[in-house]
Amino acid sequence: MTDPTGREAVAAVWRIESARIVGALARYTGDFALAEDCAQEALAEALVNWPREGAPRDPAGWLLTVGRRRAIDAFRRRSALGERYAALAHGLGEGGIVSGGVSGGAPPDPVREAEDVLWDPDRIDDDVLALMFLSCHPVLSREARVALTLRVVGGLTSDEIARAFLVPTATVQARITRAKKTLKAARVPFGTPAADERAERLGSVLSVVYLIFTEGSSASSGKDLIRFDLAGEAQRLARVLSRLMPDESEVHGLLALLELTAARFPARTGPDGEPVLLEHQDRRRWDRAAIRRGRAALARAERTGRGLGAYGLQAAIAECHTAAPSVEETDWERIVLLYEALGRLAPSPVVDLNRAVAVCMAQGPAAALTIVDGLAGAKELSGSHLLPNVRGELLARLGRTDEARAELERAVRLCGNERERTVLERKLADLG
Repeated sequence: MTDPTGREAVAAVWRIESARIVGALARYTGDFALAEDCAQEALAEALVNWPREGAPRDPAGWLLTVGRRRAIDAFRRRSALGERYAALAHGLGEGGIVSGGVSGGAPPDPVREAEDVLWDPDRIDDDVLALMFLSCHPVLSREARVALTLRVVGGLTSDEIARAFLVPTATVQARITRAKKTLKAARVPFGTPAADERAERLGSVLSVVYLIFTEGSSASSGKDLIRFDLAGEAQRLARVLSRLMPDESEVHGLLALLELTAARFPARTGPDGEPVLLEHQDRRRWDRAAIRRGRAALARAERTGRGLGAYGLQAAIAECHTAAPSVEETDWERIVLLYEALGRLAPSPVVDLNRAVAVCMAQGPAAALTIVDGLAGAKELSGSHLLPNVRGELLARLGRTDEARAELERAVRLCGNERERTVLERKLADLG
């Protein structure tokens, strides 16, 4: 008899540990493409075994061990790499592989062997960071960098990445495949780059961390509004980056944004898991420790003396919300100014849509609707529920009920997250 919860256990472990597993395998093998393939094979084996036999006591170690075994099998098939295979098989490579782990004959029990896999937390962090910089190498296009890193570091599926970018799933899969082939052809080594190379790749790394957090804080699909594993991983990676690059304003700006946004997580959902809108949130439940960390990171970003970048400006907007005792007492005029600055620094229809919401609060729905109507042809928003949701809300406030209903119905059709869809359906019902 199989255990249906076994697949859920696999998914949960993979979401949390996939980056560490791929990073560790990349360090063991020196071959990123092989490491990712072996990790996927380990995942496939877990999906077969765990529902039938139950999850092992060390799930991440089990996956790493099976992945390492698959790498050894691959090197065995490559006769020209026999010497390297022997080194791996006898545990001579660095990374905590105990000697004598694999020899001729039947492969060892992965559960028992997992006990010998040493997970060095500091080294694991290095592996994940090295994996991020590898995925963001300049030989790759920006789209390929982001897609590949979301896959191997964030553990997102191709479907989830496609929704994040509003492109077909086949496009994302092609980008990932091409990216791995390009890295292999260019013989890009695995490891954290030198200081002069880090700056060149930093923008892509920050973008990926932000996108991982965005998927975690407002899941594009599924039953849960917040995916705490993804959001937490993005925060952890941002903290690692802030230690590695202490003089980079945008690193601290991104960290501040993630901390201040995550501070509202405890109040964003009710007991039943349904979303709680900002105006209805119990601000006493906001995480004050996270707010303090976010403000400290924002202060560090400001102290660099070069002015706030795009992430720093978003963090400043988030700080306005955390400083206000209520929606009505929020400094919406300052938020509008910050969004205007952000729009000049990093133009985006999403920024303009958020600015429209702030303008609605500061100046009224009519002024905001003018901005929203100007976004009707934006390709970035064409497949998203965000534009019809905001437009429907503005039309409702202006008393244009029939038009508001049509927009909200469209938003419901486009929304991929069950929890958010429930909120939209409730808005529709409230229109009467």
